[in-house]
Amino acid sequence: HMPLKEDIRSSSTLPGSFYRNEALYRQSLDVVFANSWQLIGHRSQWTEGYQIPFVLLPGSLNEPLILHTGAEPFVSSNVCTHRGFILVEKERPSAPIRCRYHGRLFDANGCFRSMPEFEDAADFPRREDDLARPSFVNWKGFFLCRISEGSSAHTIIDVLDERLGFFPFHDLQYSAERSSEFHVKAHWALYCDNYLEGFHIPYVHQALNKVIDYGQYETHLFDSGTLQIGIGKEGEPCFDLPAGHPDQGKQVAAYYYWFFPNWMVNVYPWGISVNIVEPIDIGQTRVRFLTYVARPEMLDQGAGSGLHAVEMEDEEVVESVHRGLTSRLYRDGRFSPAMETGVHHFHLLLQHHMADFLLNN
Repeated sequence: HMPLKEDIRSSSTLPGSFYRNEALYRQSLDVVFANSWQLIGHRSQWTEGYQIPFVLLPGSLNEPLILHTGAEPFVSSNVCTHRGFILVEKERPSAPIRCRYHGRLFDANGCFRSMPEFEDAADFPRREDDLARPSFVNWKGFFLCRISEGSSAHTIIDVLDERLGFFPFHDLQYSAERSSEFHVKAHWALYCDNYLEGFHIPYVHQALNKVIDYGQYETHLFDSGTLQIGIGKEGEPCFDLPAGHPDQGKQVAAYYYWFFPNWMVNVYPWGISVNIVEPIDIGQTRVRFLTYVARPEMLDQGAGSGLHAVEMEDEEVVESVHRGLTSRLYRDGRFSPAMETGVHHFHLLLQHHMADFLLNN
């Protein structure tokens, strides 16, 4: 039972049972994650002209894919269309792909080319004998894919383009030493709940609160996600926004974008930090931090500094909430209309997607 109302002023949160229900967790993987756009990474992470095997959301979707990093990058399935054998097992220069199981051959673009002992097969080859190509978008060097049919990525791209046209995307470079991976003992949605509100900043993030003007914190809602805007205090590093920008005249220290259901794009004067929230099981979540630097001289200043400490503070409260939601005495909570519009929006999106599943099954 999901009791949310469209009007945040009278709505309750998702019930605590949502975060404890194994069946709902499994359904969320099939109807939420499998039907969403996912961020893979940035072109600066890989050598151009290679075939890169990877698993999309390991632990939950477990979808074997190949990233092809040519002049026009794309993603294909990494599963042979004959009997399901994994084709490419390690990164390699782009080349025709031959299955080691029965010899089926695909060209470098994943198109079927030949197959031994199939001379007498009728209606062969079919289009389905090519490697499937999930929907793919290259947005300013960031790669997104979607393994199911569905909405266009423009619902995401238009939101980003509205404010980030000034940003020096061409200078972004992946920083492996500033990237990391965390294991959080909590339901994946609780991590997103926490990200989607600045309400806790004065109570949990003392250092961040010193550079962010809590009283001017903004949250904007979109069909595809949310944007939180951190306004910097006087003297703190902020963006030099061009004339005509939607936030012209504001001391913007950070843009915090979240896209349904599970990834974030945090934009600072020094560059971009991406968070990808990957469910492992109902009480275990992997969070990948990918760091891309455009202005190294701006690192470790203002709202974009101390990110590791902020993450540790966030993980502590998220894990505490996960333990608290095992309580049989907790039912649900209420939203702050002033500070929790982003969480309410997330819960409504979850309710919408889960309700569709329940109606059709």
